[in-house]
Amino acid sequence: MHAESSPAPHDDPRADHSGPRPVHLDLDRERGLEITWDDGRRSFFPLAHLRRASPSADAKALREEMARNPLTVLPAGRGSGPLTALDAELVGNYAIRIRFSDGHATGIYSWRYLRSIDPTPREGGQ
Repeated sequence: MHAESSPAPHDDPRADHSGPRPVHLDLDRERGLEITWDDGRRSFFPLAHLRRASPSADAKALREEMARNPLTVLPAGRGSGPLTALDAELVGNYAIRIRFSDGHATGIYSWRYLRSIDPTPREGGQ
């Protein structure tokens, strides 16, 4: 998936228009999501990182349970083989939803959330 983001306004009340916005998205279904932001930053999110950090309610509850109890049993994924991205779609002008090979497809990754979980090292060690 390659997409150019449009700066057009969106009426969704959940949309957060502050902060950097993507100008280019490139989803490699085997590796991850690369984003070029309007402030010049480039970020790469490996698929496993995106899946673990999913903002969906079930994934958030699992992360909270794991923080309370490190011996939490992880649910088995429905997919077999390595994790891949089957599809992705823009959600308004504020987010992307990714459908993973393990059956997970409920996480909506807002641009602000993606910046907050960006694993790409910042220039200058910041």
